[in-house]
Amino acid sequence: MTWLHFMILFPFMFAIFVPFIYKRLTPRIHTGWFVLFVPLIIFIYLLTYIPKMAKGDVFTSTVKWIPAYSINFTTYLDGLSLVFGLLIAGIGSLVILYSIFYLSKHREALHNFYVYLLLFMGAMLGLVMSDNYYVLYVFWEITSVSSFLLIAYWYERDRSRYGAQKAMLITVFGGLAMLAGLIMLSIMADTTSIRETLLQLNQIHSHELFIPAMILILLGAFTKSAQFPFSIWLPDAMEAPTPISAYLHSATMVKAGIYLVARLTPIFGGTIEWFWLVVGIGIFTLLYGSFNAVKQTDLKALLAYSTISQLGLIMSLLGLGSAALYKDLGVDEAALYATAIFAAIFHLVNHSTFKGSLFMVVGIIDHETGTRDLRRLGGLIHLMPISFTLTVIGSFSMAGLPPFNGFLSKEMFFTAVVNASHMEIFNLQHIGILLPIVAWIASVFTFIYCMILVFKTFRGKNKAPKLDKEVHEAPIGLLISPMILGVLVIVFFFIPNLVSKYLLKPAFASILPSLAHTVDSKKISAFHGFNTELWMTIGVVALGTILYLLLKKWYKIYRLYPQAFTLSNLYNLSLEYVEKLSKSITNFYMTGFLRDYLVYIFGFIIIIIGGSLLLFNGVTFDMSQDSPISIFDIGIVIAMIISSVTVLLSKSRITSIVAVGALGFLVSFFFVLFRAPDLALTQLVVETVTTVLFLLCFYHLPQLKKEISRVRFKAVNAIVSIGVGVVGTIIALSANGTHLFDSISSYYEDSYKLAGAKNIVNAILVDFRGIDTMLEILVLTVAGLGVYTLIKVKLVGGDKSEIIIEITISKRMHDK
Repeated sequence: MTWLHFMILFPFMFAIFVPFIYKRLTPRIHTGWFVLFVPLIIFIYLLTYIPKMAKGDVFTSTVKWIPAYSINFTTYLDGLSLVFGLLIAGIGSLVILYSIFYLSKHREALHNFYVYLLLFMGAMLGLVMSDNYYVLYVFWEITSVSSFLLIAYWYERDRSRYGAQKAMLITVFGGLAMLAGLIMLSIMADTTSIRETLLQLNQIHSHELFIPAMILILLGAFTKSAQFPFSIWLPDAMEAPTPISAYLHSATMVKAGIYLVARLTPIFGGTIEWFWLVVGIGIFTLLYGSFNAVKQTDLKALLAYSTISQLGLIMSLLGLGSAALYKDLGVDEAALYATAIFAAIFHLVNHSTFKGSLFMVVGIIDHETGTRDLRRLGGLIHLMPISFTLTVIGSFSMAGLPPFNGFLSKEMFFTAVVNASHMEIFNLQHIGILLPIVAWIASVFTFIYCMILVFKTFRGKNKAPKLDKEVHEAPIGLLISPMILGVLVIVFFFIPNLVSKYLLKPAFASILPSLAHTVDSKKISAFHGFNTELWMTIGVVALGTILYLLLKKWYKIYRLYPQAFTLSNLYNLSLEYVEKLSKSITNFYMTGFLRDYLVYIFGFIIIIIGGSLLLFNGVTFDMSQDSPISIFDIGIVIAMIISSVTVLLSKSRITSIVAVGALGFLVSFFFVLFRAPDLALTQLVVETVTTVLFLLCFYHLPQLKKEISRVRFKAVNAIVSIGVGVVGTIIALSANGTHLFDSISSYYEDSYKLAGAKNIVNAILVDFRGIDTMLEILVLTVAGLGVYTLIKVKLVGGDKSEIIIEITISKRMHDK
């Protein structure tokens, strides 16, 4: 195991000790101080790889897990996984530092919080560094489970439970779809390795499973990254504490789908289906999120929709850049379109900085004012000047204004959509002009909600006196983390080429290695002259400012759309319908009668097993090697048939019990004929004990009464009974006549040499299957103790318990 493996497993291992730390030290020291060094160590360790990645190095290592199925824990650290790893560990460190001052060590269950957070951190690290499809999926689902626990951290609140359930249902649905797609992909490439799949592209692209695998994998990516129409879970997930929102929904969980699309772009990119699915969903999500963010009155809801919008922007950039892999493009044209991939990575990093800072500032506002409702906020600029400054930095960066890093990546986004409008592939020569138009409109709404976030909160009339708390600036502990991110927002604007050299270009080379040389000389600049992109930005600012000032005039358009047709409402209705449907189905087959349940079970056996035998030609009768049947065998079988029929036709329970016992004793005779005296003796003992127990129990039940049943009722019973008997007989005869493998019995023939036992049966029970026998003895011991306890209760209770039993039985008979 390498240090990379250890860094992935480190959060999981440390999570084991968190409850003990919390129990022992929380009254004196906040648990977060002990947890903080976990992401810090991982972050510092990953920093050492930056110079190596800049040189083009890649690090891989394998730990055997399930080699028989080609499932091994293979870590693969390249430029792309390094960027995500640094974001996961870096933002994680700041979030934990922020949570130390945000969450009370006395009122909050901090052991739960940090255990869930560490589980999520480890899962995300494993996800972005796994080369094996199935290991990646395991970590993918751990992120879903741990995020469910984090969102439901305040589980006593209805909205928290609802948001957690919503996120779980949608993301797990996508995860299962993704698993099916990954299985198809591994079948097509005949490997479970992502790197090895890249060597089989011609074979994969011509395979009939290529499109289904693509769609299923994108379902997983879209659900996790809150793309339309699966974006409805993200706003409800804001019920989680702010540190969780800042971590899951700005830098990590919602970026998992982005990572998956980026990682698999070399496999699926260059095809029209991949291009339009990723670009189309991404660009529409960008517009949908930005448009809906404007109408939000809750600050975290506004940030939730803004996150949806920004994720759509990154997703659309990945789709636009995938056109560079189109096989008929020249190097220069491919390099032009590949710029979108570079912009996606850049905006991914920028978004994590400004959005993480904004989430933390909103948490500070909620923490210090007691509300996130914009209608109750205003005039906080003088009371919270540092928070105001941080909000301006984050919001203006998200709006794409200089001198903040969001301006640089937003300009590159405009360049990508303008370039796409000139493409002559994928039918873009006809509808490509729509991409820059939609992108520009969405950017206008982005500018508006950024202005709302800043000015509706901090400017205007001072409403602080009407709040329940005395408003003041947050303590320095809460401000450190957003201040660090705010500084990075500005620093990245002034040193973008340094960031590009050590982070962006290696990540770009991981996605498009054949075009890595095209960005070696690429320089990021804040000003490229008065080109189309700059005029688009000027138009966004101008129109956005006008629409913001006239917001009250046109805000009523949001009321025109009926709430009954919103995605969340449709989700709720579908959930209610599914619950009602499942309840009606359950009520249909849960009749309360044992007979009906047996009909379902046996009917299923007849249909599935019997049908499979017929469908796959599994019926084979070969009796040529069987031993001859003696007159004793025939006599015992006839006696067994008579005993079985007696059980069915008897009108007395005592007679039925005796007939069942006789059936068991007759089976023991077969063991005697087959020269297995030990089994015969065991069978006799078991039958004697069970028969006696049956007689003791049924002694207290009333006599059987004649049942009046309809012919249909009896016919169903007869059909099911005969069907099970026929299927069982066919299975037994077919198994006896079919030998797919050599019999294992020859191994046990040498039992004296292997176990020192002269009796094969004893050797099997005591030596070869000793543990199994021990467990069977344990089961019998537990059952014996239960019988003994019941007898003791009967003796202590005396006649009273017997009267209660008789009254209960009589009442049930009366009810029937």
